[in-house]
Amino acid sequence: MSTPKRYNPWLVTIHWLTALLFILNLLAGTFVLKWLPNEAAKITPLASHMTIGILILVLTLVRIFVRLTTPAPAHATTGNALLDKIGILTHYLLYLGALGLGISGLGIASQAGLFQSVFGAAGQLPEDFYVFPARYGHGYLANALILLVLLHIGAALFHQFVRKDGLLSRMGYGKSQ
Repeated sequence: MSTPKRYNPWLVTIHWLTALLFILNLLAGTFVLKWLPNEAAKITPLASHMTIGILILVLTLVRIFVRLTTPAPAHATTGNALLDKIGILTHYLLYLGALGLGISGLGIASQAGLFQSVFGAAGQLPEDFYVFPARYGHGYLANALILLVLLHIGAALFHQFVRKDGLLSRMGYGKSQ
């Protein structure tokens, strides 16, 4: 069997859906939730953030499974061995970061009783989320992932517009051979 030129269509769909949800949740967490007081008005946006976060976690697990069980194109090259290794490492870190962010989010939810407060009848948020250790990991991971996502987007644009190697077509739909 020859090496495909594109990723499996399921992987493509999960990639773009996860990317959209991931960026949405990073922006919501960084620019909205972080600054809202822990009052009743925060419950609805927090419920959305938590729901999307859980969906991202599930999609990431499915994506890893699909990635490991389907043929994939060869690793992209920049023509520089160090940059190529950074590219591979970045992809692994994005997977690990997405898993870590989801797990730390579940940790905050568990420690703070958020499932009952946000989705149940309690409707009360803790006064300060930073009393829960998982909140620190969640914040640090979110900041690191913002940088990784920017690096990932920058590298994709570099390939597409500087190297002109058609890299983005690998994450598109069409014939895989």
